[in-house]
Amino acid sequence: MNENTIHGGVKWQSPSNIAIVKYWGKRPGMTQIPQNSSVSFTLSKCCTETSIFYEESDRFGLHFRFDGKENPEFQTKIAEFLKRHIIAFPFLEEMDLHINSHNTFPHSSGIASSASSMSALVMCLLDIEREVKGGIELDRKRASNLARLASGSACRSVFPKMALWGATEAFDGSSDDFAVSLEDQIHPVFKTYHDSILIVSDAQKAVSSRAGHALMDGNPYAEVRYDQAKQHTATLLEVLKAGDLETFCRITEAEAMQLHALMMCSDPSFILMKPNTLRIINALHEFRQETDIPVCFTLDAGPNVHILYPDRDTELVERFIMDELERYCVDGKWIADRVGDGPHKC
Repeated sequence: MNENTIHGGVKWQSPSNIAIVKYWGKRPGMTQIPQNSSVSFTLSKCCTETSIFYEESDRFGLHFRFDGKENPEFQTKIAEFLKRHIIAFPFLEEMDLHINSHNTFPHSSGIASSASSMSALVMCLLDIEREVKGGIELDRKRASNLARLASGSACRSVFPKMALWGATEAFDGSSDDFAVSLEDQIHPVFKTYHDSILIVSDAQKAVSSRAGHALMDGNPYAEVRYDQAKQHTATLLEVLKAGDLETFCRITEAEAMQLHALMMCSDPSFILMKPNTLRIINALHEFRQETDIPVCFTLDAGPNVHILYPDRDTELVERFIMDELERYCVDGKWIADRVGDGPHKC
């Protein structure tokens, strides 16, 4: 290798996130622009770790491995994203990239793997840009915008604690083009919140998020849903400031059930919940009624259940999960996650 050849390596870890107010539906004819704003917790343990070795070349080259194995589907998705938005990464036109990626959680099972993987990819690319050009400070707003172009929910993963994506009159500076941090806008109780993820199924989702978003275009309840989401966002922002856990639980569960109701009344329709999903929800409601602990659930576009609760109640809730809910999980698997600090360089 010529000593003057530009080459090097970067590695970033970026988390998934779990939406409280759901992003479900894109504006037609636009690139990854949401129909309504969304609010999410940034997680800690559910992450993607991505490393990129780069070397100067006479043309763009891409080699991708997931968990150490070639993955043509992922490689094609990444290649299409980079070619479509090469104007943002012009230095890549003469780079050969070797990308290795690994998730700490099951892929395509209702945990937002695209959010963590695409935000990790963007953080790596911006780090390469910094190394190649020199002296460029990493801009989280720009990172969020670029991550959005790869996967909508990925734009929220670049921020710690909580993030808001989508323009709303309820928050100055909010945008459809990038997410904004809510870290300084929330009560301390939410900065240490827990998310225990119960793996009801580790199989690939019945419908991809991309296909699910597209089904909203003909959904008869779409406009009502978007209006409701806007109201929920405005209310939730106040709830997060005040530390109102009762209203937080109410909005969180309503959003989860609306998401799945929309899928059930789309054409074609999908039932993404499993019998054990409902058993967990019913048991959780009984537990909350008996103990007055402000524990609630949410769901992504899949059967797995996210159990959300304050740090102070960790011991009692985790004992409840082990005693009553593990039986409903695949091989008793669940992930004890919590709110995290966003991407970091490895």
